[in-house]
Amino acid sequence: QVQLVESGGGLVQAGGSLRLSCAASGRTFSSYVMGWFRQAPGKEREFVVSITNIGTVTNVDDSVKGRFTISRDNAKNTVYLQMNSLKLEDTAMYYCWAKVLRVDYWGQGTQVTVSS
Repeated sequence: QVQLVESGGGLVQAGGSLRLSCAASGRTFSSYVMGWFRQAPGKEREFVVSITNIGTVTNVDDSVKGRFTISRDNAKNTVYLQMNSLKLEDTAMYYCWAKVLRVDYWGQGTQVTVSS
């Protein structure tokens, strides 16, 4: 069982920045594929970005390219999502995701609200 705990969400003005963190349990974090999804009110959960176990960014949704950056620190069992130039449409609950041995794990989510 892998537990994921997100932090770093909050209220920010459009054009601002936030950095989300996701701390993962387990002694084999360096083998996890990690990523972020988000879900806006009334919408389905959507993929944002993912990163391989060795730090290669594999997929980035077009809506966040050039603004969001994913990274990981395997020594700290943590993955980050740096979000810059935030837009109103980035408002959502952000979920950390891990794939471990073909099993998907999810965090409880952290709310990001972008105001005008």
